[in-house]
Amino acid sequence: MNRAVRSFSFSEAESLKKKILRWAQQFEEVVWLDSNSYDWEHGRYEAILAVDALTALRSDTQNAFDQLEEYQNTTDDWIFGYLSYDLKNDVEDLESRNFDGLNFPALYFFQPKRVFLFSKEEVSLHYLPMVEDEMQDDWKDIHEVSEVEPTVVKEAAPKIKLRTSKDSYYDKLHQMLHHIERGDIYEANFCQEFYAEDVSIDPLHTFLHLNEISKPPFASFLKLEHYCALCASPERYIRKIGNTVLSQPIKGTAKRSTDKDEDASLRQALQNDSKERSENIMITDLVRNDLSRFASKGSVIVKELCVPYTFQQVHQLISTIQCEIEETITPISILKHTFPMGSMTGAPKVSAMKIIEQLEDTKRGLYSGAIGYIDPNGDFDFNVVIRSILYNSEKKYVSFSVGGAITAASVAENEYEECLLKAKAMREALEVAAIG
Repeated sequence: MNRAVRSFSFSEAESLKKKILRWAQQFEEVVWLDSNSYDWEHGRYEAILAVDALTALRSDTQNAFDQLEEYQNTTDDWIFGYLSYDLKNDVEDLESRNFDGLNFPALYFFQPKRVFLFSKEEVSLHYLPMVEDEMQDDWKDIHEVSEVEPTVVKEAAPKIKLRTSKDSYYDKLHQMLHHIERGDIYEANFCQEFYAEDVSIDPLHTFLHLNEISKPPFASFLKLEHYCALCASPERYIRKIGNTVLSQPIKGTAKRSTDKDEDASLRQALQNDSKERSENIMITDLVRNDLSRFASKGSVIVKELCVPYTFQQVHQLISTIQCEIEETITPISILKHTFPMGSMTGAPKVSAMKIIEQLEDTKRGLYSGAIGYIDPNGDFDFNVVIRSILYNSEKKYVSFSVGGAITAASVAENEYEECLLKAKAMREALEVAAIG
């Protein structure tokens, strides 16, 4: 579908980002994707905003990818949205029966009337014909949004509860280790939920604080009706540009230090840690296998293996796997053949997902799913929904989950401490989030 395009230059990027996000809150459908100007060689846009649905697709897990393929072909336009982890049930003979306090649809995409594509010094507006005459007024309205943080009437911070007790976590982790000892799996991602009930938060206020303390390269703010995701993800799931497909799984985590020399030592220790490297290499091999299902013969390569990257809260090991594809391979078939991402499942993938379902107490839903876009050319980019707060404003239910890779070398106490480390930013963001 043809869109009217107009570009505007700007100087103060951070100020503009806050203004445009506040302006966007008038719409029922909002997706904001932000690289936080991270020095990331594989990035295409500094940030993207999509608002105001012309059409939308919501689905449960049954035939979800087929519905998405039809929707993408029919719109022949930009579409933005999410894939929940439980779409695994559409890909394999699996099920999700655990507790679900959020009740998000399994899949939700929309075709926006207004798209904003950010480079470092310019934003390009792509508007559908029925709203193109509003471009200049919208740009003017955005600049007139106040830079002053709106007054928030605070209540006590939400009372965060654990769905899985510490003792239960240890017990379940040892059950997973038993599966590894038996040879059922080599590795699995094991997660737990933190939640709060009957709470009201300001989603944008909470996201801005979470993003400020994390500054990740795959941040996203998603509001689709009363479903909200406030995402500070450091991880890319998968990207397609032209005939090149690239995935960047994260496995391996170390804390940061305010002392420069100690921080450098922690980073180096992570890079040399045999357990963390083995976790990453197993998932890298799994992603290579996933890509080989549709890649042109001999084109799958590992561009980076176990490279340490530094973020605000933690150091992480990232690998980059790339392949080439034929023109006949569709965007949705790529997603279907690689979903869910290996970093959030385990190896072998299907066995790991079955054991995860048995041992975890909460249905993952959007957590460990993906948020992103598909453009009119069939190119796409999706993150991994981790380090994220999920909120159903209708049910007043807030949730965030954390987890880690379990291997034969895992120690329960260390895994639990890693969970708490990963939960730190979300807890802090929610402490300032309660409103009256």
